[in-house]
Amino acid sequence: MEFMHVGVPTQLKRPGEVYMEGMKLFIVDPSTNPYSVEWLRFEPGSPMPMELQTMNHVAYKVDDIAAAVQGKKVLVPPTQVAPELTIAFILEDKLPIEFMQVGCQPASGCGGGCCCGG
Repeated sequence: MEFMHVGVPTQLKRPGEVYMEGMKLFIVDPSTNPYSVEWLRFEPGSPMPMELQTMNHVAYKVDDIAAAVQGKKVLVPPTQVAPELTIAFILEDKLPIEFMQVGCQPASGCGGGCCCGG
């Protein structure tokens, strides 16, 4: 596992926000912040779990996202959000943790699809 960023919910509009329609979420790329902070501004009615809307999370890059979530309390199952990015969220000791699989290789248990995305 490799540390990627800390996600921080906010109600303030931030420069560089990108809207993710399906999640009803504005997000700021953590690579634009010297401390790897990913700002998250949720719209009312966002389908994302309340834990992600109200708590900070820590994100890690993993090689096999299906294996990383196996046996864990899953908040968001492996979901392909970009052609070469699949994410998932678990709850570990009441803390949201994000796993990120970068690249387009089949993840175990996904039926051979691109990072569980098909």
